[in-house]
Amino acid sequence: MANEAFGTLSSSPELLVGLTCRVHPVVFLSIVDSYERRNEDAKRVIGTLLGTVEKNTVEVTNCFTVPHNESEEEVAVDIEFARNMTDLHRKVNLQEVIVGWYSTGYDVSEHSVLIHDYYSRECKNPVHITVDTSLKQAHMSMKAYISVPVGVPEKTIGTMFTPIPLQLAYQDSERVGVEYLLKHKDRVKRTSNLPKDLKQVSVDCTQMLAKLDSVIEYIDNVLSGKVPSDSTIGRSLMELVNNVTKIKPEDFQDIVSSNMKDLLMMLYLSNLTKTQLIIGEKINQF
Repeated sequence: MANEAFGTLSSSPELLVGLTCRVHPVVFLSIVDSYERRNEDAKRVIGTLLGTVEKNTVEVTNCFTVPHNESEEEVAVDIEFARNMTDLHRKVNLQEVIVGWYSTGYDVSEHSVLIHDYYSRECKNPVHITVDTSLKQAHMSMKAYISVPVGVPEKTIGTMFTPIPLQLAYQDSERVGVEYLLKHKDRVKRTSNLPKDLKQVSVDCTQMLAKLDSVIEYIDNVLSGKVPSDSTIGRSLMELVNNVTKIKPEDFQDIVSSNMKDLLMMLYLSNLTKTQLIIGEKINQF
């Protein structure tokens, strides 16, 4: 374990104007999971944030916990563990780099400056994210900060954490998982089976039809003068219509039939393989 000494940060405020932090759901889930698995005497957990930086946007896509010991007088961070884990992640995904660090808790403590000093040497302008696992508010608040030097020109006397906008970013696969978790969050039973493919398709089609009915109702209201027109919505609808692939009904039926034949063939081959394996096991018993 290595103790981190206090030091001022060499941030560049002119480069941080308009900086936004976008965090993927898996990062928040990993932070909460690490907090639930912490040692009994640990008041909070900290870890490294991994992701990408593009212009004024920091996108956090992954993270991992870093062991540390903390008391009122000092904080000790396992730097060697953090560097080894970073190297392992880099072997899997070269695009992910260190973009900052996280901690659980509602406030930024004095020890946060010491930890932030280490990450400021690992990356330029690191982002610090806090997750209120103590639930002091009605919901689990999440905040993002950057550090800026405090003092007069050419004489920095300290460091201040400044909040920056934090947004939730997700890909389609992540959105499906989060929606399913939210759908079953109030269930007493903690486990839930994934829906069947056909059932999920039926649910998605029902939701899509409901959204189409809402769009048609809005268009009818605009044409009848009940609702004022909005050019932004109109452009979005035009873009949506233009993105729909135009397929003739007979061609669409051929595509569906072809896919159905492929699916039936796969089912037949899988059942045939299963039968052969069972026969082979029976033969080996004699």
